[in-house]
Amino acid sequence: MFRKILRPFLRFLLSCFFEEKYLRGRYFTENYIGYGWALKSIWLRNVLRIYRPVGIPISSSCIVSNHKNMIFHPDDLHIFQVPGVYYQNFDAKIVIGKGSYIAPNVGIITANHNLVDLDLHSPGKDVVLGENCWVGMNSMILPGVVLGPRTVVAAGAVVTKSFIEGDVVLAGVPAVVVSEN
Repeated sequence: MFRKILRPFLRFLLSCFFEEKYLRGRYFTENYIGYGWALKSIWLRNVLRIYRPVGIPISSSCIVSNHKNMIFHPDDLHIFQVPGVYYQNFDAKIVIGKGSYIAPNVGIITANHNLVDLDLHSPGKDVVLGENCWVGMNSMILPGVVLGPRTVVAAGAVVTKSFIEGDVVLAGVPAVVVSEN
């Protein structure tokens, strides 16, 4: 019954709030949990207005500054269901490679405050995570960082520079290579 009657209606309803490209992928075709995420997002963000509406079906405790500057694979919608994640991307892009995972309380930022005048921001720089990356809990990725494929960022790490080669484990403040995969 879901596939024949309810699913087309839900897809139409959801397309009124979200871009169609975000309503594809495994969470809408295999296990249908994406419909629940999207309906909850619409209810809390668009109907009740408890949280700011965003063009991506995201959790109420996830913050995305500019969904138009997010590039990710639709199969990875789970990265927006994690509590406490902060994607600060007002004027630069955050690119997250397919198969990547983001743990709770992670911050990925593309711009920082100007150190001379804190009321101003420095120009944004894109942040890129390669495919199959894992970013551990309470870690931070700063502007301009590029991580290669299969990079693991340990919990609590602060990544201040790029590790383009990938296949590494990063830990510490600032993050350094502690292991190679």
